[in-house]
Amino acid sequence: MEFEFLPKLPSSNLDDRTFDDLVEECIMRIPRYCPEWTDHNLSDPGITLIELFAWLTDQMLLRFNKVPRKNYIAFLELLGLRLQPPAPARTDLTFYLSSDLPETYTVQEGIEVSTVRTETTEAITFSTDSALIVAKPRLQHVLTALTTEEIPQSLRERITSTWNRQSNSFWEGSEQPIFEEEPSPGNCFYLVVNSDDPLDGNVLEITVQGASATPTGINPNQPPRRWEAWDGEKWQDVLLKEADDKTRGFSFYEIAQQGSNPEQGTEVRLHLPQSWPVTNFVSYRGRWIRCVLTPLDTNNSGYNRPPRIVGVGVRSVGATVRASQSYVIKDERLGISNGKPGQTFQLQQPPILERRDSEYIIVIPPGGLPQRWQEVRDFADSNSECLHYTIDSCSGTVQFGPLIREPSQLKSQTEVRVRIQQPRPEDTFVQTSTIENNILQHQYGAVPPRGAEIRMVTYRTGGGREGNVQAQSLQFLKSAVPYVDSVINHFGAINGADAESLEQAVIKAPRILRSRDRAVTVEDFEVLTQTAGEGAVARVRCLPADMTRQAGTVGLLIVPNYNTDGITQGQGLSPDKFDLSPALQEQIKRYLDERKLLGIQVQLQQPEYVGVSVQTEIALEPAYDNPLARDEILRAIRVSLYKYLNPLTGGIDGKGWAFGRPLYESDIVALLQQSHGVRYLGPVLLFPIRKQGDTWRRQPSPERVIDPGVQGLICSWADNSLRSGHVVNILNR
Repeated sequence: MEFEFLPKLPSSNLDDRTFDDLVEECIMRIPRYCPEWTDHNLSDPGITLIELFAWLTDQMLLRFNKVPRKNYIAFLELLGLRLQPPAPARTDLTFYLSSDLPETYTVQEGIEVSTVRTETTEAITFSTDSALIVAKPRLQHVLTALTTEEIPQSLRERITSTWNRQSNSFWEGSEQPIFEEEPSPGNCFYLVVNSDDPLDGNVLEITVQGASATPTGINPNQPPRRWEAWDGEKWQDVLLKEADDKTRGFSFYEIAQQGSNPEQGTEVRLHLPQSWPVTNFVSYRGRWIRCVLTPLDTNNSGYNRPPRIVGVGVRSVGATVRASQSYVIKDERLGISNGKPGQTFQLQQPPILERRDSEYIIVIPPGGLPQRWQEVRDFADSNSECLHYTIDSCSGTVQFGPLIREPSQLKSQTEVRVRIQQPRPEDTFVQTSTIENNILQHQYGAVPPRGAEIRMVTYRTGGGREGNVQAQSLQFLKSAVPYVDSVINHFGAINGADAESLEQAVIKAPRILRSRDRAVTVEDFEVLTQTAGEGAVARVRCLPADMTRQAGTVGLLIVPNYNTDGITQGQGLSPDKFDLSPALQEQIKRYLDERKLLGIQVQLQQPEYVGVSVQTEIALEPAYDNPLARDEILRAIRVSLYKYLNPLTGGIDGKGWAFGRPLYESDIVALLQQSHGVRYLGPVLLFPIRKQGDTWRRQPSPERVIDPGVQGLICSWADNSLRSGHVVNILNR
């Protein structure tokens, strides 16, 4: 195996004999060992045998003068380098209850949800990472504000002062407007909620009783309002889709025209943030939700009079929890200890995901009580009293402490043997005691006693790119959960990655030696960030010091890993697939905090993605001007464009589009000129797609150069509503 990226240092030739030298040496020895053999012509069968064995010897010498792959792997093992196991994909699972429960309901962690199993694909299973709590909310205050403020300062409680509390979660009273009498953008309607239990990630259903006397003048299909919740740092959108707002923007008149009675109550379903803490604003304390009247656009009209309500209440109908692609295995029996050092056992379903506090091995001695043992990375700091073991995450091999003969004893034992071979009368007693006292060995880690039973309490298996499933594909509970009616993932799973290959580990080894597991230089932060991601981080760029906001801060641009099957399917990858999840951020920061210098702050950011839609026309070679060839050539061109304009597979080297590199028309021309069957290439038009707020917009006019900015990356994907796909037309000639 050749490692082309390694420096070519000079090496000694341990045996410089060539094939001709070996043949000549054998012929020279013929007279000595076989004097009756006198015919040394090339046509002689004996000479043919000599040449055959000389060739075999030459091949042996060739391998002898090279460091084989196995030796290189042994060097990596001495450095403590281990192959990274597959990284599990992660997503949020939302559980909906079948009914409103009278008290807080908890669903334990480890609930398994899977995709549908087909004839060709196995079901992909996800399990929840923590317990799910559906709490009982209490509505404390109903407030309004004239303007939108990041930190509310001017609040008016003009509604609840004239209403009566019907229950802990419902208020009712006289008809009141929720915006100003002349509504204007920025008017806010606040709900302050509290609970005895955490409401993080709960699905809150707000019941609104409205007055339907007059129309409000809005388009109920596109109401000019936005629902938000305060997550402790910022206001976060919590209305998942328009269909979740059955009030249709408080358009109670339109609801009444359809035959419904808004005075009986209409619901708005909000999916609250994973972190929804209690916060003090002005003199009000609780968890905050607000409805903001948004600015109008050309396709929408505003309220000509404020919506009026006569009652409002809240209740939890479900909750959202993080889940990872994993299958939980409990209480697996590994075997019986033979009492020998260094013994190994095999877990039945590798690869093994990163262990949690509840995942460990117990050793049950004969007639004794179960003992909890601790997993360590290696036995370097273990002594014979430490209850330690190691697990190879890729192979699932469990090993207990080895017995090592100390190198310092080899010399003394050699001297003892010499004195035994040349004894002196006065040394007889000394020799015997020296032999007994100098055979010293060191036990690294305790050894389970003979006959002890070894059990793995819990572990999780899974991981890989296949776990990056699409949204709304996880809907099947592996086992029934009381009071749970349904479950779904509203967003696709991300950050799943396959196990690290040996070639990837070899490339990583020099960088690890340079960083030495400490984050000091720019390269150190990049290497350790990828290590922290455990395969979930595809690319990292450490920003220059002049681009960070303040001194002592290290900025890191991170591109998460994602399944690239969408490229080969001619769909590309949307920038939304590369969102930096809170779980991955927490994992990276926790890893870097243990290795960075004191006082250094780490900021994790996403690159500024800029989409590109390519439009061009081609003419085909006459031999390929038929329907079958046309479809295949067009498909191949689109796939090559999606692959080239991509943060993971793009660029000239196919390792991802370079940070900050602009896209030129000539880049696309050079790419399409390599397409098989293309005779003529017409003008190339580049349409940029940039994000404005929360939506992507395609620029109507093309640009000759698309510059993503210093921190930007080029990407491309197919979206019919956005017209972001590539258009390649065939000329008829």
